Amino acid sequence: MKKSNYITRKGYDTLERELRYLWKEERPKVTQAVSEAAALGDRSENAEYIYGKKRLREIDRRVRFLTKRLEHLQVVYPNPQQEGKVFFGALVEIENDDGEVFTYQLVGPDEFNLRENKLSIDSPMARSMLGKEIDDDFVVRTQEQSVTYYINQITYPTD
Repeated sequence: MKKSNYITRKGYDTLERELRYLWKEERPKVTQAVSEAAALGDRSENAEYIYGKKRLREIDRRVRFLTKRLEHLQVVYPNPQQEGKVFFGALVEIENDDGEVFTYQLVGPDEFNLRENKLSIDSPMARSMLGKEIDDDFVVRTQEQSVTYYINQITYPTD
């Protein structure tokens, strides 16, 4: 399944900060450490050198990924016409049949984090609630079961 290219402003800024940190702070430190380890001589048994080179490859891989990804991302800002309906960026309070209440913000796949209640717009649950209004219900089907949720509240963060 292809990832959406949508992201919130906050998510975009976070990725940009990570790229800047890796390129301007982390990479130069690791490069210096690798140079110092290489100066010690035999590189084949030099753990600091081997680890440093591995870390540099990891940093470079992440920098390449972030650089390419940031070029293709589209920052989506809340639109006043969206008020009252669930769209990208919405903070949605939902409730299941058991009375359990959950709050999720619908974000891009690059910023989703369930510990922070950020749900990817590409997830089945998010897709099921798109376009819904307060007091609407929607069903999320998994291989094991179907769960009905009710929308209690919809807001759009202004950060």
